[in-house]
Amino acid sequence: MRKAFKAYDIRGIFDTDFTAADVYKIGYFLPQLLNTTRVLVGMDVRVSSITIFKSLSDGITDAGADVDFCGLSTTPMIYWATARYDYDASVMITASHNPASHNGLKISRKEALPVGYDTGLCELLSLAESSEIIPVENKGMIRSIDFRNEYVDFLKPYIPDLTGLNIAIDCSNGMGSLLIHNLMGESPHYMYDTLDGTFPNHEPNPLEQENVADLSKKVIEQGCDVGLIFDGDADRVMFVDEKGKFIQPDIMIALIADYYADLGHSGKCLQDIRTSKSVTEYVESKGFEMHTWRVGRAYAALKLREINGLFGGELAGHYYFRDFYYSDSAYLAALIILGRIKKSKDSGISLSALIESISVYHGSGEVNFHIEDKEAAIRTFVDRMQVCEKPLKVMDFDGYRVEFKNWWFNIRPSNTEPYLRLLLEAKTPELLNEKLEMALQILEPFKTPYTYGH
Repeated sequence: MRKAFKAYDIRGIFDTDFTAADVYKIGYFLPQLLNTTRVLVGMDVRVSSITIFKSLSDGITDAGADVDFCGLSTTPMIYWATARYDYDASVMITASHNPASHNGLKISRKEALPVGYDTGLCELLSLAESSEIIPVENKGMIRSIDFRNEYVDFLKPYIPDLTGLNIAIDCSNGMGSLLIHNLMGESPHYMYDTLDGTFPNHEPNPLEQENVADLSKKVIEQGCDVGLIFDGDADRVMFVDEKGKFIQPDIMIALIADYYADLGHSGKCLQDIRTSKSVTEYVESKGFEMHTWRVGRAYAALKLREINGLFGGELAGHYYFRDFYYSDSAYLAALIILGRIKKSKDSGISLSALIESISVYHGSGEVNFHIEDKEAAIRTFVDRMQVCEKPLKVMDFDGYRVEFKNWWFNIRPSNTEPYLRLLLEAKTPELLNEKLEMALQILEPFKTPYTYGH
């Protein structure tokens, strides 16, 4: 069970990394952890989700708390309902973008605040591993609830006029299928919009380029202006342009900034430490104050609330909104971004041209290294990269982000996988190649015998 407890959530191969018995214990101690007698629970369409729900709800009710079960849902729906209906605790049963054999639990507390390893999961693990379970005599109840109509009503004001915009949408057979027709109608070219927890067409991870290949092909075949693809639990959305080219997800933060700037808004916003400097400079040119913070919802949602930011985003395709209780929503992001793309098309500017006008830096993409002694590798790398040039800015959380006049890098240990991650950007391709070659030489002695790649 311990292996399944990650920085942001509980996740792993079901019946290997964690079992139904483990889930029962998690359910039993969850009301104690979050001091509640009522827990909201939703689930994705994975084959194991109903088994996990049964064990989870048995544990919760044996502890004397009630379960409000909304059935199949997207992860953002659970965040929204947690805050909207004043729950002190909620659980979304999902493994997000992981393969079909995986599953997990995303836990939130009051106001949809994330419960990560540092903010409660560690304590929950300790309780589940060492505390005695004594089921109460007066068990809690399970009741079914349905707030889909209210959720769609919340999103409707964000639906833009998309007349004339040719769109392809890949739902990955995941939870993006649940309400997308309610929001987008029947005009888009839908792909894999049948719920199927075996994910028969491709894995529900849009960051892996092979999973975007069918969408790119559809966009070209149908002459679309844009394609979008959801991950398994629909908390992330990513885009391809009219040429079928995948757009680095953090770039779309700039389009969200355009949306709010057009409404006359200003204020603070958030990016993660990996975000392209193209985005930072563009968003700040629109009058916003950009803040940088750690990777992952467990950190981003809390930081956006702390700074009372209007919006935020991450390289991984999460987009956060103050009006969405500081949480991430793929549906909301998709509607806002599509509206901006429609405005651009009406002005005669294609999506690829729009993105090219924003992306003024050249990037390496995220390069992964399998390295045992990550701390030593990071220390050596940061020191060596600063020998020839004095940095303008150094950020030392979540690894390091070090910025120079015409280039910058981020090096960080993965929170969920056994990798050291490196990302570089520069003003010219020549400078990028020079710095990347230097980086590879510095890290080569630390590598263990695994293949690295983007």
